[in-house]
Amino acid sequence: MTAPRRPFMDPRDLWKEALAGVLARPMRSVLTTLGTVLGIATLVITIGVASTAGNQIVGRFSALTATSVTVVAPSQPGDDGFVDWSGTDAVRRLAGVESVAALADSDTTANVQVRANNVIAPGGALGQSLAVVAASDDLPTAVRGAMAAGRFFDIGNIARHDQVAVLGDQAAHLLGIRAVQDAPAIFFEGQSYTVIGILGGIQREQRLSTAVILPPTTAADRVGLEHPTRVLVNTRLGAAQQVARQAPIALAPGSPNTLTVLAPPDLSKARKGVEGDVNSLFLVLGLVSLVVGAIGIANVTLVTVMERVAEIGLRRALGASKRQVSAQFLLESTTIGLLGGVIGAATGVVVVVCVAAAKHWTPVLDYRLALGAPLAGALVGLLAGLHPSLRAARMEPVDALRAPS
Repeated sequence: MTAPRRPFMDPRDLWKEALAGVLARPMRSVLTTLGTVLGIATLVITIGVASTAGNQIVGRFSALTATSVTVVAPSQPGDDGFVDWSGTDAVRRLAGVESVAALADSDTTANVQVRANNVIAPGGALGQSLAVVAASDDLPTAVRGAMAAGRFFDIGNIARHDQVAVLGDQAAHLLGIRAVQDAPAIFFEGQSYTVIGILGGIQREQRLSTAVILPPTTAADRVGLEHPTRVLVNTRLGAAQQVARQAPIALAPGSPNTLTVLAPPDLSKARKGVEGDVNSLFLVLGLVSLVVGAIGIANVTLVTVMERVAEIGLRRALGASKRQVSAQFLLESTTIGLLGGVIGAATGVVVVVCVAAAKHWTPVLDYRLALGAPLAGALVGLLAGLHPSLRAARMEPVDALRAPS
């Protein structure tokens, strides 16, 4: 004699029963879903805002910084370890280089007492402690500056060893020089120099705004600045790393290792760093919200099981298996989690887009995140409903039917 077969329950009927159980108490279901909604939304917002902020920060990463390479030469060069003023020509020929200039300074010329004719009060003299540096003729382009007055010295002034000088705009202000039409002179270390220009708008090496800039030949003759100590290179966007590797070889082929290269950081690393910092701040909050949501689903599912003891007993008496009873309540909790995941993912995406729009940013969203968030919510509901569903399945029909309703 064969054992009687358990009645078969179609999966579609199981879904209908689960949905009916969820919709039977809509307010309770809404409040239960809210925990998962907050958790999933927080995760989506965290990752979305982190990616958007990282992309925006890198996108706004100053073109000046991203394309600036500085080569530092030893302060006391050896016989074969120095940089020559003509070395900038070799660097200029490198692929990706837009402009290059050489600078020379020293500790002895960092604070020089400079006097000038006071054009505001004739007959007076002003003295200021300024840096005196030497530079190649293409310095204005290399520092992204512009002549506020007059002109910069040229190759003719360099070849003739002319005693001319260009002042940074702040240095000119300190010395009381506003114009160069009358060829004002400045005096330091017993020498006079004719000011032929004022350099302003300096975006790179801004300390030059308070410096006296001399032609390299004149600086070598008068203040002992013979060799460049720094080479400023401006590159096209994306070429900085390559130029940073090649510039020391171009400047000092015999001893490139004696030079120090300062290059901008890699943009991808900056983006990852920003995303990591933001994620570390809010990821814990999102996980805590998910845990709270899971606890809420577990509690409500357990209460539902206790409220429906008579129904469970009747189903078992009519032949429903433990597996079917467990599957129904497990499906109810999974449905609540899935709904919370869908609503949370949608809410998170909307918030990220609104934040980006308010900040005039370009939102960055990973489609895998939007698709995976509802699955994460369903998983939370599934795990939260395991214990209540197993408890419902373990109820015996007789005990369930005898329980007070």
